[in-house]
Amino acid sequence: MRPLPVLLLMLAITTSLWRVEAAAQVLNDPTRPPAGLAPADSATGALASPILQSIMITRSERSAIIGGETVRLGGKYGEAAVIGITENEVTLRSASGTETLRMYPDVGIKRIEAATSPATGKPVKKRRGPTTTNAQGKQG
Repeated sequence: MRPLPVLLLMLAITTSLWRVEAAAQVLNDPTRPPAGLAPADSATGALASPILQSIMITRSERSAIIGGETVRLGGKYGEAAVIGITENEVTLRSASGTETLRMYPDVGIKRIEAATSPATGKPVKKRRGPTTTNAQGKQG
């Protein structure tokens, strides 16, 4: 073969590969939160309110991830001071007031108290009835 047709053939193949690459679908980040999770203000594009994403509590430190930024107890998130971090929420204080961010804002958590005996005031242990066995010898 002559060098010119080979070069033209290689140029045609390269150009067609660029077109295929340019037309390929852009892959979305699978770890990115859904678009509906963090509503944006339509006028400015800013978040309507900070989103609490994670809470980390160790023996020596309490910290949280708010809007992708790691903050520590006593630190700052934007103009707000982080004044409290518990297992489920973070409390921020700013010039506009105090705001509590919850890990699960739509879930109501209610603590269950152990039943106490009116006579002694001590927790009552549940008594189990006698165990029975079925025809196969299994307890039920």
